[in-house]
Amino acid sequence: MACLIAPAAEAAVVTIVCRRIEKKKALNRKTGQETGCTKTNVFLEKRKWLTNLLWAGSLLLLLEHMWHGEIVPYFPFLTAMYNAADTQAMIHEILTTGVLMCVFVTLVWVGMVGVYSLSKKQKNAEIAR
Repeated sequence: MACLIAPAAEAAVVTIVCRRIEKKKALNRKTGQETGCTKTNVFLEKRKWLTNLLWAGSLLLLLEHMWHGEIVPYFPFLTAMYNAADTQAMIHEILTTGVLMCVFVTLVWVGMVGVYSLSKKQKNAEIAR
């Protein structure tokens, strides 16, 4: 019904955090200040991957729910909000299925960053030889 709300909310939060980090980095470059950390964190470096995964997944879920008639283009947009019992089931689905999807996508991202980091270390080791 509305499991896409949890990944969309996470995507919005991650997008806001990413933009704030980018603004802070731009301000530090402009003023010439050091950030205090000379080593780049690979998770901060690849945070855009998480944003893209979450927004793309949310968009696909939105299209799927529209296809099945669970989301309509008129108020209240979610068909589960017409009935109190359906609304309760919708909230339960958001808190279970939606949160599990968020956790899974985030774990996939952590795995992707881990593989990227290992390949980067191997490449640097080969160059050092």
